[in-house]
Amino acid sequence: MNKPIASDGTVGKALEILDSVAEFGKPVRFSDLLDQSPYPKATLYRFLQTLTNQNMLSYDDETGTYSLGIRLMRLAHAAWKNASLAPIARPFIEDLSEKVGETVHLAQLDHGQVLFVDKLHKTDRFETLARVGQVAPAYCTGVGKAMLAFLAPKRLQIVLQQQAYFKYTPATHGSADSLIEELEVIRGEGIAFDREEHEQGINSIAAPILSTNGRIIGAISIATSTNRLTTEGLNEFRALLVETAKKIGEEATSWQFPS
Repeated sequence: MNKPIASDGTVGKALEILDSVAEFGKPVRFSDLLDQSPYPKATLYRFLQTLTNQNMLSYDDETGTYSLGIRLMRLAHAAWKNASLAPIARPFIEDLSEKVGETVHLAQLDHGQVLFVDKLHKTDRFETLARVGQVAPAYCTGVGKAMLAFLAPKRLQIVLQQQAYFKYTPATHGSADSLIEELEVIRGEGIAFDREEHEQGINSIAAPILSTNGRIIGAISIATSTNRLTTEGLNEFRALLVETAKKIGEEATSWQFPS
């Protein structure tokens, strides 16, 4: 199904096309982009040519495919350094990952969704869906619920309305009511669990990253396969996880991040 046309003029259309290329996760042909584009063939081609000329996209003559360009990569790297929690948190999550020997995710909220800004993968025995730069639902991920639980009440109400409540697995929250009940528990305990709610066979324990004045600025999680550790088994990492989140929050308090 074609996506609705953006209402932000030329810039909005160009960004929508960049999003489309990125969503494929691999070099993509013009015909594939056209199949899901709301724009006529000539319009789409013109935008692709402009984005390629500006090095926002790269075109491979041999394969006839488009991929994200070097200029966009430079902008992404600058954003990672200047507007992301990742550079500040990296030494702390490296230390955590070494100590626990499991995958560590670092995330921030982005328009009601979880945006993964860093990931350290310590084993090749399993893989999670999370990728740096990708988004995931907040209502069914450990990092998402850890952040939701510590949002200010008015903002929480807005973000809850942005959730889809799609049932990824039998354990996924199907409504705001059940999620709100769990968020109250998370606020009391200071940690959240993903009990195979987003991916079957993957669980995690997560902690919010709070500034020293109590503002939620991100979350970290330790994720693993259920074949390696049960949700209860992840509890052994609770103290270390909370300590790491506190250190990141203290280090990040003097930095300014986009709301």
